[in-house]
Amino acid sequence: MNARRPYLLRAMHEWISDSNCTPHLVADAGAEGVEIPRQYVKDGKIVLNVSWTATAGLKMGNDAVTFSARFGGVSMGVKVPMHAVLAIYARETGQGMVFSEEDAGPPNSPDGTSGGPSGGNESGKSSPGDARRARFKVVK
Repeated sequence: MNARRPYLLRAMHEWISDSNCTPHLVADAGAEGVEIPRQYVKDGKIVLNVSWTATAGLKMGNDAVTFSARFGGVSMGVKVPMHAVLAIYARETGQGMVFSEEDAGPPNSPDGTSGGPSGGNESGKSSPGDARRARFKVVK
């Protein structure tokens, strides 16, 4: 199956925007492939305003979030690979979602897909270790 994180991220961004709130993305600044202004990193993380009005060319693809934005009056390009996205929340209410490692998909390849159609299991049959319980997390 495809990774859930990009789909959940886009849905939360739309919900926050439609609620007239400002979506903020929390990213792991030390993750591989992250292109951000390093002077705004705190405790290894960066919080980015990803509202339509604060960004230019915002794209939330399956592999990365990319956009241009002004930092200290200087326009800069930003790229956050999907594996580095930690959370998205509304600035005004704090409501949002923290992503788990499971939302990133299987670790077999950078795009979150596994090597084969059976999810990496050569026989195509599921084993007891493959079963995962659905978990929901309430974020306030």
